[in-house]
Amino acid sequence: MSAVLAIMRRELRSYFVTPLAYVFLVIFLLMSAFLTFYIGDFYERGLADLQPFFSFHPWLYLMLAPAMTMRLWAEERKSGTLELLLTLPVTITRAMLGKFLAAWAFIGLALVLTFPMWLTVNYLGSPDNGVILAGYFGSWLMAGNFLAIGCCLSALTRSQVVAFIITAAMCFALVLAGFSGVRDALNGLVPTQAVTMLAQFSILQHFQAIARGVLDLRDVVYFLTGIVVWLTAGVLVLELKRTG
Repeated sequence: MSAVLAIMRRELRSYFVTPLAYVFLVIFLLMSAFLTFYIGDFYERGLADLQPFFSFHPWLYLMLAPAMTMRLWAEERKSGTLELLLTLPVTITRAMLGKFLAAWAFIGLALVLTFPMWLTVNYLGSPDNGVILAGYFGSWLMAGNFLAIGCCLSALTRSQVVAFIITAAMCFALVLAGFSGVRDALNGLVPTQAVTMLAQFSILQHFQAIARGVLDLRDVVYFLTGIVVWLTAGVLVLELKRTG
């Protein structure tokens, strides 16, 4: 576990020694505020809640999560440090977990820094803070899924641009599967069971349930399972590249 924490600390430090971390944080905070108060009709709704705030999180993560993870393994391969890392007495599993936890902790920090949103809605009314807390928890779990996908797909290529594109495309597909319009378009083209199964894999559907305050164990298991599956796939990719 000490090796995982050491890699996690190294990755977190690497974020803040360059302007990268600060740029991400500023973009996330500014976009969250803009989308909530201007695009989400926060004041016009007349409700003291943060549903407009959370409704835009999948779209924010579609850009920010791939941007964060595209360098994790692609940069290691391009610079040649991956080979050095693989010769160290650290398993690939621990290296993958350390990198992922650093990115997930960073997203957690970004979410914590949105606390003025919570203060604002409590000043304007009497919201259900339990629902808001569930929304934050669901958002963090969803971000973990996007980051795990990025960790895996970054291991496939030396190009950060390619890693960004394929991660964003995969995350977009998992979000898009939750839209009723997509399911309606597929009805008649594919079996109904396949359409139903596709909807069950949608990140959006599971996140929206938690953001409404419905903390169903099945949704939590979905996100945690997704994280484990994608990180395991990333480890297998790196193992194949080491032995290949």
